[in-house]
Amino acid sequence: MLKKRVLDGKQLVDAIVRSAQDKLAEDIVILDLRQVPGAADWFIICQGDNTVQNRAIADGIVDELSGLGTHPWHQEGESDGRWILIDYSDVVVHVMLPDLREFYSIETLWNEAKRVRSGQ
Repeated sequence: MLKKRVLDGKQLVDAIVRSAQDKLAEDIVILDLRQVPGAADWFIICQGDNTVQNRAIADGIVDELSGLGTHPWHQEGESDGRWILIDYSDVVVHVMLPDLREFYSIETLWNEAKRVRSGQ
């Protein structure tokens, strides 16, 4: 069941990035996919140094946004913590360990997407 989202679009992106930064997420990349055919409008990709930090980043994002009335549609990977995906429907967050991020190279898979900075 898709839950009502109070935040959406760039507003949601900025809130997610702020929350990830609060948990010391590293190398945060925002991909604007609105002009690229696909399932989401935005990808946010970031990383932590270890699985514990990745879980803290993901939990911080979910808790912060839930407090703002916005809940994820789907989550996976929390138990392992190596690659946590949080799906807000039009915004998908990837919290990854550096080695998995390098191996799967999501940024290059979506290289036609525009990279943006938070707050733009």
